[in-house]
Amino acid sequence: MRAAVYRGAGRLAAEDWPEPSIGAGEVLLRLKGCGLCGSDIAKIVDPATKVPAVFGHEVVGEVVVVGAGVANCVVGDRVVAAHHVPCGSCHYCRRGSESMCPAFKTSNLDPGGFAEYVRVPAPNARHAMFRVPAHVRDEAASFVEPLACCVRALRRARIEPGDTTVVVGLGSIGCLFVQLLKRAGAAVVGCDNLSDRVALAGQLGADAGGPGDVTGQAVRTLSGGRGADQVIVTGGGSEVLPWAADILRDGGTVHYFAGGDGDTLPLSLERLYHRELTIAATYSSCPADLAEAFRLISGDEIAVERLVTHRVRLESLASGVDLMRRREALKVYVTP
Repeated sequence: MRAAVYRGAGRLAAEDWPEPSIGAGEVLLRLKGCGLCGSDIAKIVDPATKVPAVFGHEVVGEVVVVGAGVANCVVGDRVVAAHHVPCGSCHYCRRGSESMCPAFKTSNLDPGGFAEYVRVPAPNARHAMFRVPAHVRDEAASFVEPLACCVRALRRARIEPGDTTVVVGLGSIGCLFVQLLKRAGAAVVGCDNLSDRVALAGQLGADAGGPGDVTGQAVRTLSGGRGADQVIVTGGGSEVLPWAADILRDGGTVHYFAGGDGDTLPLSLERLYHRELTIAATYSSCPADLAEAFRLISGDEIAVERLVTHRVRLESLASGVDLMRRREALKVYVTP
């Protein structure tokens, strides 16, 4: 089969790759498509990434082979499948830290979604695979995994009705957050330097938006001078932290959804202490979040199809990566 293979030094090329075989409890998918995620790009630009590798985890595929004992799908079904699944019974899982479960990162799809075929391991097929209704298009279905990550972040950020929340970065993830926050009853301010992204966030429900200086003024107005209850950072790394602290209310939270540059946090412990600020983070999702995201997308409750701005084939994945790194693409969808 063909796959987009990462060979190091930022190099991606379509190559022959062994077609996976499946065992009991597993499922083989013929890929319909896969979304390109910022975490895929982070691996591509990281010199420590092991090679060769096939990335991609926002997967939509057609079931072509079903292993013994699989009861939740049949050949011909169209499904989405997540790449990581926790064990569900360890200390981490019992305490709501499923993405820190030791089993979580050992349950990968084989290979990644930028390939013609993907093996879904038994735990993933059992707990993190969903049959896509006929009315949901492939591109929309590919948002189940990233939306699930946002769902979990909102749970951890403890959003309450009446909160004022800032979303830093209005890419596809930021636009998902805008919609979820409005559903939660928050006033939402989008922060981005690109005017077209600010405009789209407004159409999706943001109450205000713009670059940093505009954002700060909007927060003061919407919160009655109190400051933001939460700042959700989808991009920008640690350098965003001092600015975020400036627009937070006392007792507010900076929630890092994405990693980024910075080995130290440029905010004094004294400032955190006296203002009771919280710095939190969310990594990935769990099966319950995936189920909720699937419900929202199946019910057309979250607008996602407008977020896909570019479509590329496996052979052109490198061009899709370049488009996203230059911020010319909001979301790239990759088809075999």
